[in-house]
Amino acid sequence: MPRDHINQLAAFLAVAKERSFTKAAARLGVTPSAVSHTVKGLEKRLGVSLLSRTTRNVAATDAGERLQRRVGPLMEQIDAELEDLGELRDRPAGIIRITCTEAVIETVFRPKLAAFLQQYPDIHVELSQDYALTDIVGEKFDAGVRIGGAIERDMVAMRIGPDWRFSVIGSPAYFERRSSPATPYELSNHNCINIRLAAGSFMRWKFRSPEDRDLHLRVEGQAAFNTTTSVLGAALDGIGLGFVPQELAAPYLADGRLVEVLTDWCPMIDGFHLYYPSRKRKSPAFAAFIEAMRYRE
Repeated sequence: MPRDHINQLAAFLAVAKERSFTKAAARLGVTPSAVSHTVKGLEKRLGVSLLSRTTRNVAATDAGERLQRRVGPLMEQIDAELEDLGELRDRPAGIIRITCTEAVIETVFRPKLAAFLQQYPDIHVELSQDYALTDIVGEKFDAGVRIGGAIERDMVAMRIGPDWRFSVIGSPAYFERRSSPATPYELSNHNCINIRLAAGSFMRWKFRSPEDRDLHLRVEGQAAFNTTTSVLGAALDGIGLGFVPQELAAPYLADGRLVEVLTDWCPMIDGFHLYYPSRKRKSPAFAAFIEAMRYRE
């Protein structure tokens, strides 16, 4: 296929995906007029209209949608193959994109990341913070992180951290004003710091009774956040009680800036696992990342 034909297809696919000549041009590193001229050349060569243009919007026609649906995946495969060939150099290279929570970044990846990046200077790692159950294939992530029991069957899972538990924590100043709860039921008398999940609801605080009965409690308080590090900060400020991964709170518990309560009610949870599609071919860069982050007891 002549090179200009490939350039025409690439320009059309960019416009169809971005629904904008300006955004497509920025993605391709050319001017909007150049993209428009290239797409018109493709339409002229094929003898069909591929894009419906208005002053405010650009959308694919039926013919354009068919071309995008059939040719788009092939172009993506070509890009992937070229990237794989580029990684056959002496050192692993490429971009690795991972979706996870900030607690995973702080407790699992951050302690290992500096040494990994120094060892592999041609590898770039992008850690995207997200509490939603992200579609890693659709969002073009290499992998995601979840606890062990929450991973789909068609995914490969690899443990990257030990079993852990949540901690109910508060500052000494807070406990000067309020007595420590003896059971989770007494949290109704406390100012609890909520965390808002991506789905919109507040996260329930999960406990296990001495009789091995699970409790999922809704708590109330004046403050709410959508990240555990923000909850941790609010607890340090004396706003109320927080419910965060114990390892995230551990340094502040050790130096006395936080106090932990209800420890006997907080059960252990399956450790964090890195997961990725079973059909995904591991590039040298991704294989190196997996090996570096693997949990070793």
